Amino acid sequence: MKIFVKAKPNSKIIKCEEIDSSHFAVSVREQAKDGQANIAIQEALAEHFGVAPSRVKLVSGFSSKNKVFEVL
Repeated sequence: MKIFVKAKPNSKIIKCEEIDSSHFAVSVREQAKDGQANIAIQEALAEHFGVAPSRVKLVSGFSSKNKVFEVL
């Protein structure tokens, strides 16, 4: 399933807000530097869906705030 994520790096709290069934806003503490925020978002989504982080893949938006992830 593909989900669309609005990334909010460098936040004070880690939060995964579901806007609708395929759109999320994810706040993470890590900075958007060297892919650190992407990894943190991947882990937050994995926890939200109850799957292993390896089952959440970043499809597009590697350096954008708007990202597309695929949950396997």
